[in-house]
Amino acid sequence: MASTEDKPANKENTSSWKDSIYNPRTGEVLGRTASSWALILLFYLVFYCFLAGMFALTMWVLLLSLDDYVPRYRDRVPFPGLVIRPDFLDMAFNKSDPLKYAQYVQHLESFLQRYNDTEQEKNEECARGEYFLQDNTEDMTKKACRFKRSFLSLCSGLSDTSFGYSEGKPCVLLKMNRIIGLKPRGDPYINCTLKRDGPISMQYFPSEGRIDKMYFPYYGKKAHENYTQPLVAVKLLLTKEDYNKELTVECRVEGSDLRNNDDRDKFLGRVTFRIKVVE
Repeated sequence: MASTEDKPANKENTSSWKDSIYNPRTGEVLGRTASSWALILLFYLVFYCFLAGMFALTMWVLLLSLDDYVPRYRDRVPFPGLVIRPDFLDMAFNKSDPLKYAQYVQHLESFLQRYNDTEQEKNEECARGEYFLQDNTEDMTKKACRFKRSFLSLCSGLSDTSFGYSEGKPCVLLKMNRIIGLKPRGDPYINCTLKRDGPISMQYFPSEGRIDKMYFPYYGKKAHENYTQPLVAVKLLLTKEDYNKELTVECRVEGSDLRNNDDRDKFLGRVTFRIKVVE
C-alpha cells in the first residue's frame, strides 16, 4: 500500500497534468492565453492567405501567356509516329470462322465512322498536291479537307463489309499522329515490307499509299475540330503458301523528310505488326 506521504504527491502530479491542458487560475489552454492563441491563428490566417494569393497570381499570369488554340511549346515531338488500325500489333484468325476475326472488323468499322460521306460533307474539297494554309485567316476555327472512306476502295468496308478478312486477304489502316504545324517536305507515302521470308503482294489505297499535302498543316484540336487524318489502307494479298505462318510486316513513311529510322523509338515514322491467317 502507498504511504500517506505519497498521496499528496499523486494529487499534485494529477493537478499539474490537468493544468497543462487548462489552468483555471490563469485561463491558459495548452500553456497559452486566449489572446496568445488569437494572435497565432491570425498570423497563420494572414500567412496562408498570402500564399494562396501568390499562387493565384502566378496561375493567372501563366494563363495569360497561353493560347487556347496553339500550345506554347511544341518542340518535344518534331516527327509523327505511325499507328495501325485495327489497334492490334499481333493478329491471328481463322478466315473460315467469322467469330475469330469479328473484333478486327468491328474495330475498323467503328474507326471509319468519322470518314463516312455524311460526316465528310462538312469539310472542304481541297486542291491536291498543295498545303491547305490558313495562317492568315482571322477566324480561329480552321476548315478541314475531305477524306471519305470511299477513298480506301476495297478496304473501305463499303463493298466488302469484312475488310477482306473472310477471304484471307485482310486490310489494315495506317495513319500518322497529329502534330500541329507539320508540313512534310517531298511526297510522303507508306511502304510496307515483309521482314522475313519472301515478299508478299500488297495493294495500297489511295493509290501507291500516297498521303496528300492538302491534309497539312494541322492547327490543333480546338481550331481544327472537324479534322480527320488521312489514311492509307494496305490489303495483304496472301496466298495459301502464306497461311498458317506468322508474318511480320513493317510499314514506314517514305518519300519525305519525316524520320523513320530512330532506334530509340520504334513507332517514329514506322510500325511493325504480326499477322497469322489460318485456313
